[in-house]
Amino acid sequence: MSHILKEVIKNISIDCAVFGFEQSVFEILLIKRARNPNKGSWALPGGFIKKEELVEDAAKRILEVTTGVSDIYLEEVAVFDEVNRFPLWRVFTIGHFALISPEHYKLTTGIDSTEVKWFRLDELPDLPFDHKHIIDVALSKLRSRVRYKPIGFELLPEKFTLPQLQALYEVILGKKLDKRNFRKKIMKMNLLKQLKEKDKNNVRRAAYLYKFDKYNYNKLKDNGFIFEL
Repeated sequence: MSHILKEVIKNISIDCAVFGFEQSVFEILLIKRARNPNKGSWALPGGFIKKEELVEDAAKRILEVTTGVSDIYLEEVAVFDEVNRFPLWRVFTIGHFALISPEHYKLTTGIDSTEVKWFRLDELPDLPFDHKHIIDVALSKLRSRVRYKPIGFELLPEKFTLPQLQALYEVILGKKLDKRNFRKKIMKMNLLKQLKEKDKNNVRRAAYLYKFDKYNYNKLKDNGFIFEL
C-alpha cells in the first residue's frame, strides 16, 4: 500500500462541481482522470479525505491539487451513498459546489489529473460514476441559494455591467427575467457601487460598470437585511 493511500480514508471522498460564468456562458470545470478506474475520462475534481482532515479542508486541498484553483466560494451539497457508485469498493462521497470567475484563475493539472478544462453545462461529455447526478443536485442547490444569498457575484469579474448580472441570473435559474423588475429590485438593495467607467467591449451602447459592495452587504445583514431575488 502506498504512502498516499495510508494517509487517506479510502471509503470517504470529496467531489466538487466547480461552476464558472464567462461571456454569458455557464460552465463547469472537469479534469481528465490520471488513474483507474475510468482513467482518461472527464470527471469532477475529487479525491479521498485524509485521516486527520476536516471535510472543508479536504475539499479545498483536493481542488487545488487537481485543478490549481484555490481561495474560492465553496459549499457542501449532500452525501452521495449509492452502494455501487464506485466500482472497486464502497465509497461515500461528500459533494460540494464552488463558484469562480474563470478569468481570475490559471488552471493547472495535478497528481490525479492530466488535463483541466471548462465545459458548457449543455455540452457535457460522458461522466463516470454518479458525477452527472452530483452536478444536477449541486445545480439545484445553487439555484435555490442565489435567490437568497448574493453568491452569484462570485461568478462575475470584479467590474461588471447590469446586463451581465442579469444574464448570469437568467442562465443559473434557467429562465428569462423582466429587465425593468430585475434592475429595480437589485438597485433597491443598495449592494452595487456604480463606477465612472463604462464597458469598453460595447462601444456603441456602452453600459456603466458596477462593483458588488461586500462591506455594505455585511453591514446591512448585521441589521437584519435579507437578500431575495
